[in-house]
Amino acid sequence: MEDPDRGVTIPARTIAVPRSISAEARAALARLVDDTGVPANARHAIPAPDDVAGWMALKAAADAHYAAAVKGLAGTLRAAAETIAVEQTTIYLATPPAPFDQRGALIDLHGGALVVGGGEACRIGACRQADQHAVRCYGVDYRMPPEYPYPAALDDCMAAYRFVLGRHAPDRIVICGRSAGGNLAAAMLLRAKDEGLPMPAGLVLLSPQVDLTESGDSFQTNRMIDLVLPRPLRSNNLLYAGGADLADPYLSPLFGDLRSFPPTFLQTGTRDLFLSNTVRMHRALRQAGVEAELHVFEAMPHGGFMGGTPEDRELEADIRRFVRAQLD
Repeated sequence: MEDPDRGVTIPARTIAVPRSISAEARAALARLVDDTGVPANARHAIPAPDDVAGWMALKAAADAHYAAAVKGLAGTLRAAAETIAVEQTTIYLATPPAPFDQRGALIDLHGGALVVGGGEACRIGACRQADQHAVRCYGVDYRMPPEYPYPAALDDCMAAYRFVLGRHAPDRIVICGRSAGGNLAAAMLLRAKDEGLPMPAGLVLLSPQVDLTESGDSFQTNRMIDLVLPRPLRSNNLLYAGGADLADPYLSPLFGDLRSFPPTFLQTGTRDLFLSNTVRMHRALRQAGVEAELHVFEAMPHGGFMGGTPEDRELEADIRRFVRAQLD
C-alpha cells in the first residue's frame, strides 16, 4: 500500500525574485536577504516556550525595532490619540481631523506573532488607520505572554469590543486584524457570538494567524521563502496558549463555527507563510455562507512588501474601499 504521507523531495535551488512584480517590490525582497541568500530574519533564534528570560529579551529587542520603525511615521500622521483604560486593557482612541465619519468606528488589532507589537507601535498604527479611513480608530494594546498568556489577549479584545459597542452601533463598526491580530479578530467574533453580542459591519483579516496548529500546506512550501516570516511559530503559539489546546476555536478560529460572520476581506501573498491560513479561512467562510473576498498578491511575503510599493498602495486602496462599503 502506498504511504499517503509520503512527501516530495526537492533538490536544492535558489528561488529568484520574479520579474512579475514592481521594481520597488523586487528591491524590497532583495533587502530582506543577506549576501548568502539566507533570509535575514531566519538568523534570529526563537526561545523555547518555557524560556521566560529569552522571551523578555526578544520582546525588548522587538520593541526597540518597532520604535525605530514608527518614529518616522509620527510626523506624517494627522490623527490625535488619547489613551483609555478599559478593564485590564489599554485602548488608543485615534481621532482624525474633521471632517470625518462621526458614526463609524474601526477596531484595530495589531500583529506581532502574539507576543510583540504593542505600546507605541499600536498607538501609531491606530492613528494611521484613523487617517486612512476617516473614522475613529480604537487600537487595542492587548496583554501578551509570557506575562499574560491566553486568554488575556482575547479577554482584552472582548472588553474593547463591548466598550466600542457602547459608543457605536454594530452596523457602524469594522474590525481589522493583522497576522496575530487576525487571530484575535476572528476569535473575538466567535466569542461575541457565544456571548450573544451583535456582529460588526465588516471584518478585515490581513495574513491572519488563524491556525495555531500550523497544519496548512504553506507552512512547508513557503518556509524560508517568506523573507519576513521564514519559519513557523510553534514556540510562539505554545507560549501564547499557556497549555490550552491549540486546536480550540478560540485559539485557532479557522476551526470555529463561522456562520453569521460579517462580510470579510482577506489578504495574503504567494510567498506568505500564512498563505494556507488565509485561503483556508476564505473557503471556510464561504462554506459557512459568509460573503468573503480574497486578495492574493504576487510574490508578497507576510505583512506586505513594507516599502510603499505599488502593490502595498493597491492593497491599502482595496481595504479602504471595503471598509467604506461596509460603513456606508
